[in-house]
Amino acid sequence: ESKDKFVRELFENNTSKDSKQKAGKLSFISVGNKFKTQLNLLLEKLRSTGSSFIRCVKPNLKMVSHQFEGALILSQLQCSGMVSVLDLMQGGFPSRAPFHELYNMYQAYMPDKLTRLNPRLFCKALFKALGLNDNDFKFGLTKVFFRPGKFAEFDQIMKSDPEHLAELLQKVNKWLLCSCWKKVQWCSLSVIKLRNKMSYRAMACIKIQKTVRMWLCKKKHMPRIHGMIKVRKLKKHMEHVNEVVNVLKEGKQEMTKQVQELAAAIDALLAKIRATIMTWKEIDTEYQSLVKRSEQLLSSIKKKKQEEDETERLKRIEEDMKNERLRREQEEVRRQQEEEDRRLKAEMELKRKQEEEDRKKRQEEEKVIQAKLEKQMALEREEQAQNAAVLEQERRDRELAMRIAQSEAELISEEGQGDPSLRRGPQVQATKAAAGVKKYDLSKWKYAELRDVINTSCDIELLAACREEFHRRLKVYHAWKSKNKKRDDDGSDLRAPKSITDYAEQNPAPPTTTQHQEVAMNRQQRYFRIPFIRPADQYKDPQNKKKGWWYAHFDGPWIARQMELHPDKQPIVLVAGKDDMEMCELSLEETGLTRKRGAEILPRQFEEIWERCDGIQYLKKAIENKQARPTYATAMLQSLLK
Repeated sequence: ESKDKFVRELFENNTSKDSKQKAGKLSFISVGNKFKTQLNLLLEKLRSTGSSFIRCVKPNLKMVSHQFEGALILSQLQCSGMVSVLDLMQGGFPSRAPFHELYNMYQAYMPDKLTRLNPRLFCKALFKALGLNDNDFKFGLTKVFFRPGKFAEFDQIMKSDPEHLAELLQKVNKWLLCSCWKKVQWCSLSVIKLRNKMSYRAMACIKIQKTVRMWLCKKKHMPRIHGMIKVRKLKKHMEHVNEVVNVLKEGKQEMTKQVQELAAAIDALLAKIRATIMTWKEIDTEYQSLVKRSEQLLSSIKKKKQEEDETERLKRIEEDMKNERLRREQEEVRRQQEEEDRRLKAEMELKRKQEEEDRKKRQEEEKVIQAKLEKQMALEREEQAQNAAVLEQERRDRELAMRIAQSEAELISEEGQGDPSLRRGPQVQATKAAAGVKKYDLSKWKYAELRDVINTSCDIELLAACREEFHRRLKVYHAWKSKNKKRDDDGSDLRAPKSITDYAEQNPAPPTTTQHQEVAMNRQQRYFRIPFIRPADQYKDPQNKKKGWWYAHFDGPWIARQMELHPDKQPIVLVAGKDDMEMCELSLEETGLTRKRGAEILPRQFEEIWERCDGIQYLKKAIENKQARPTYATAMLQSLLK
């Protein structure tokens, strides 16, 4: 059945050989061969009778004649596929005829030119010439198939009149020419396709060669490539190991040396893979050895790092415990300091109250003394008036007597001039008494002389007198300056808070007695802090955002250090001697600070603010330039520097 002649000949030769081999031998007829022979005979008989298929249908299940069960028969036909076969035959090509039968049937009507064609081509040309539709017939391998009724129509056309047959012959010739031309075109296209196919196959051969060569190269070099990739990853991993080594604190040099040796081994393996042809097994063996070395090195580094971390953790715990102990000690010291501060503040408050009570008692005593003095002065004034009247009478009598004596030419001696009854007034006597009380008269001393005595003298009484005279002159100067200042002056040169100056004006301090001077010589160190707003900012700041603080350190009765702190200005630091013209000139008793509740602070609080405002450097510089007056603060700083 094959179209290839060579294949058919091969199978024909095999069948002939089998027959020749069997001809000379006795064959055993088996049951299978016998059945096969009988089946072949039956098939030949069936083919010769013309029937191609026999199917039996059971009419009923009782095996009785002349009895038909429609449902049973229909189900048998449906199960056997007969209905589908009939539908196919009805919609398909039921009429069929072999090519050679049609050729023999209509050969007599055709000219010799067409009769020389083979049967298949003859039938094809004939159908095309008749103009039959392609859907009405189909060509098989040996037969042509027709739809129902189309074969009879074809036969009627072929047996029509001769004129029509001549036209059909012309159409057949035309179709043959067209088909030959189409075959030529198809052959040209086939040649082109063949050429393209040959070039495609050549390219395919090249691609196969390229692929095979690439596969061979991959087979040869791919283990090296993969090995280099893995070794490079290991080398990159060594960077992480270097970072871990750099973190170490102990044994860093030894570990760095081992890491460098391992990196050198990795570089050597890379160079070896590049230079030589190595198998995958060799590369993997050396790679695994390097991996093992790197893992051992990394584990040792991690172990050392853990030991260092543990040591660091223990050290940190120890430091935390130490810090906690120090914190508790500091808290205890701070608590004791706070208790001491509270105790000192309580003592200061108690002292302030005692001083207030003493001041009230002293004021009451002074009032009693003042009343007695006023009463005594009133008596003295009465006595003085009587004495003046007596003196006036005596003077008149004397003038009268002298006129009488002159008239009598008698001289009266001037014995009355030294009369002890002619006494001075009480104010002159009080002035002479006050002058007698003072040991030193410093009213005619110059400022330079006062300054030198204050800075160099060791006589306590002279030193106190010089200080008192110096501050008296400061008061006079500032009083004259405030009296003659301009009306639009904003008071920016205010040396102390206004509350202090107002108190000094309203409550003038009594003259210092010898007893008070002795108390002042004790050189008590007292520190004060009160709110301070400059007059220029008093009405511009209703919310007291510019409120500052005024700090003062009194060394005995006189101020030694002064500070002014404002939120929007630099701190003002002043020391006695260098900044006398800008500091408070009032004594401690005149300021009334000892009677202000909450004004006195602890020395530690003042020293903290003084140090924060760079007062130590300022005072040190003033001492070096010999501008600071000797005070308790200068003595303490000089002792610290020594």
